[in-house]
Amino acid sequence: MIMRVNRKRLALIGIICLLMGGLVFVSGKDRPVTAGTADVYENIEIFTEVLRQIEKNYVEPQDPQKLIYGAIKGMVQSLDPHSSFLTKEEHQELLIETKGSFTGVGIEITVRDNVLTVVSPIEGTPAYEAGIQAGDQIIGIDDKPTNDMTLTDAVKNIRGPKGTKVKLTVRREGAEKPLEFSITRDVIPLKSVRSHLLSPDIGYVRISSFQSKTDEDLASALEKIEDGRALKGLILDVRNNPGGLLTQAIKVSDLFLDSGLIVSTKGRNDSQDMEVPANKNEDPRNYPIIVLVNGGSASAAEIVAGALQDNKRALVLGTKTFGKGSVQTILPLSDGSGLRLTTAKYYTPSGKSIQLSGITPDIKVEFVPPVDKPEKGESRFLREEDLKGHMPNEIGEEPDKKKRGGDTEEEERVKIVLEKDNQVRHALQLLQTWNIFSQIKTVP
Repeated sequence: MIMRVNRKRLALIGIICLLMGGLVFVSGKDRPVTAGTADVYENIEIFTEVLRQIEKNYVEPQDPQKLIYGAIKGMVQSLDPHSSFLTKEEHQELLIETKGSFTGVGIEITVRDNVLTVVSPIEGTPAYEAGIQAGDQIIGIDDKPTNDMTLTDAVKNIRGPKGTKVKLTVRREGAEKPLEFSITRDVIPLKSVRSHLLSPDIGYVRISSFQSKTDEDLASALEKIEDGRALKGLILDVRNNPGGLLTQAIKVSDLFLDSGLIVSTKGRNDSQDMEVPANKNEDPRNYPIIVLVNGGSASAAEIVAGALQDNKRALVLGTKTFGKGSVQTILPLSDGSGLRLTTAKYYTPSGKSIQLSGITPDIKVEFVPPVDKPEKGESRFLREEDLKGHMPNEIGEEPDKKKRGGDTEEEERVKIVLEKDNQVRHALQLLQTWNIFSQIKTVP
């Protein structure tokens, strides 16, 4: 049985979260034991027997909690890269992250093909500024090999007090030898939404992660760029977005959809099966949208891209996404620790599983690194108005040199983006062409 969730009920599942890859927070109530688990509980006697032998005969006394925690971590680690056992401290840190800030270097990592891999650096963070890239394989943390580290242990080693340094050794495709990065840890405040106009009637919104107020910040950004103008297009940029809260991915998608399905989840138990439909907006947004994605777009970012793509609401441009399509449930345990357990997979409105396959863009455009800018003072083009003794135009106007040479900070930022980012340029050109062709009248 599949549960359909409307907007009101969405508030009731606010405990459902997708933090950097798909988290669901639930209460730790007892669950029925199936017949298939009977053998597991019988074999607990062996575990107890081994524990007694260690306590009795091991050469040095051991902390019982440390032994039990170690056994639990090993058991959960054997399931998949995203399931893990969390100590009380780790559990509390995870809850804090959903509120939008933590101390570290600013990367989302996972285990892919048994190698610690960067999903994406978070824009504006120390890792991003240092040059860490999506797809980098972390083979060393402070000169310690990572091949035997769990995902949780790796995160713990990378994090640390503000101002301290961590050295990451990475293997990068195309690089002849491993690269080393010395990165200073800092508080990572996640400002998840940035926006501006790329032209008088085409907007740009960048979502770097899905945090607790991303939908509110996005709504405010849209209101600002829509104010006083008939917007003719929007670029929604979720490149290098490692994910976030599932509820936020749903609410963000709902801002652009008036009907259809947003996402569905399917798990082992009926309680994990869910369908979330879109709700009609009071003020529909009818302008065309292009969603930018790449290999660093994961989980919640893939939900949004898939929802808008399958509902024919947007074109997706860029490269194939990461392919993180599983949901983790956080189960609080009695001593304050927690269990992060994969309990479901999520699917796009067309029923496609994102797990491993990712979202394939409608228009494939590889990112091309920008060439070096001309030297300062070097002009690439000369305009008529720059010529000495140029004639005025027919209405006697002279160009506003002050305005031309005194761009605002936002205008300068837009120029830099368009100069350096070929994917944004391509999306902008598509939207401009879209508007031109929509105005052409066909001959009967």
